[in-house]
Amino acid sequence: MKPRNLLGYWNAVRLWVLGSWLIAAHSLAFGQGFSFTSVAELAQRLAQEPYRPPARTLPPSLLKPQFTYDQHRDIRFRPDRALWRAQNLPFELMFFHPGWLFEFPVRINEVQAGVVRHVPFDARDFDYGKNGVNRDGFGDLGFAGFRVHYPLNNRVYKDEVVVFLGASYFRAVSRGARYGISARALAVDTVGGQGEEFPRFVEFWIERPTADAKALTIYALLDSPRVAGAYRFVVTPGDTTAIDVQSRIFLRAPVATLGIAPLTSMFFSGENVPHPADDFRPEVHDSDGLSIQSGEGEWLWRPLVNPPSLSVNSFTTTNPRGFGLMQRDRSFADYEDLESRYELRPSVWIEPQGDWGPGRIELVQFPIRDETDDNAVAYWVPAKLPAPGQPLDLSYRMQWEMKSNRTPPQAWVVQTRRGHGFSKDSVPFPPDEFQFVLDFDGPALRALDAKAKVAAVFTADANARVFYSNVEPNEAAGGYRATLRFKRLDAEKPVELRAFLKTSNETVSETWSYLLPARAR
Repeated sequence: MKPRNLLGYWNAVRLWVLGSWLIAAHSLAFGQGFSFTSVAELAQRLAQEPYRPPARTLPPSLLKPQFTYDQHRDIRFRPDRALWRAQNLPFELMFFHPGWLFEFPVRINEVQAGVVRHVPFDARDFDYGKNGVNRDGFGDLGFAGFRVHYPLNNRVYKDEVVVFLGASYFRAVSRGARYGISARALAVDTVGGQGEEFPRFVEFWIERPTADAKALTIYALLDSPRVAGAYRFVVTPGDTTAIDVQSRIFLRAPVATLGIAPLTSMFFSGENVPHPADDFRPEVHDSDGLSIQSGEGEWLWRPLVNPPSLSVNSFTTTNPRGFGLMQRDRSFADYEDLESRYELRPSVWIEPQGDWGPGRIELVQFPIRDETDDNAVAYWVPAKLPAPGQPLDLSYRMQWEMKSNRTPPQAWVVQTRRGHGFSKDSVPFPPDEFQFVLDFDGPALRALDAKAKVAAVFTADANARVFYSNVEPNEAAGGYRATLRFKRLDAEKPVELRAFLKTSNETVSETWSYLLPARAR
């Protein structure tokens, strides 16, 4: 398969020269007192000085164009050389070889009882496959990244549970899941400003686990032309793999959009967008919607789309209770893909810890032509940022879910279907008329009396004229089905839609929020 374009990262590594991996001028003698504060002090010192681009230290034989994707993929870490395997510890670390697009290696350290020990690169730890690379004189090159192994699915085999590789990207899985959605430490000017900046982790410190450890603690130093930061990740694998994140961020210079807890995913096709005529698969996506629980307690569901052009939507709130890019369709029949197994891709829910204050959750989507590109990113944007050099402290819990998706307590949207539809005498609706069919389900609906009166509350902006709406019990699948038909007045403009279910005296579902894009020009 082709490598995934992580929302422009591959282009970014060509355009941005980020962070020095050695940080030689700022090396700290941690002694036996290493902690998150140690990394935060280093980040603060970095932010107070001009940004220093990293030196290109890799030999030309490991860099493009001489060194290709296939060559880099053919280099594999030898499992018998995994860090902590000899000690028979529950967690193990394996490393990625630098080179190809990963031209600026990261420095990795082990922490034991507060004492820091550098983990050096050793060419003997890798199987180079069919590569004819001359390894003589490689020295301590550093690493492209690392992966964490843990007995997630059974007690015998240590599965790969989390990977840190490229810029500040990382991915994790829960029990039974496969890799899909990605996370980042920070997004800078994904929209706004003069172009996106990709901060990168330049150094890691990983605590050696105890013999009975259920969690692994990872510290990381972030650097880029306008941002420096310290991060602490506590990874707890399980049915839901939790990653508790503590961050302290320092700006070197103002930014237009600072995205906190960014999630990056792919939506190519689904029930709510036109289906590719030559694709046998009903749906192709890593995530099918953005779920939000606002600070006021409202639950909102925004289905993802593959838009004809760049789409940016914001949801303003104060102290959000959570948000995430979710994979709600969990049946193999939804995808029919034996290789990709999209029904096993994890959802990720972000649960803020402490007071995040006012701001907005921003969803950015852009068009893609195939499933190898990521085209959706969601993150939190604080309404007010500190002055350069002053700290911004934010903590949150990430929950990587597959077996139990986060859903509202009452009822939620289980599918969104879109089409122009047909009249009763089989005449197609005109091109400017649209039909949406929404299925809702959940305990609040299942508990209703058979005679209960349920209403669908639809609203549309000024670019739509609603001429039909209806709600009825879904006798086939349970829950309720709501149908909306409307005419778009100006095809050159989008239409914003909302819907929820209510009984005579209360709301019984989350709010469905949808943006019908303008017609492609």
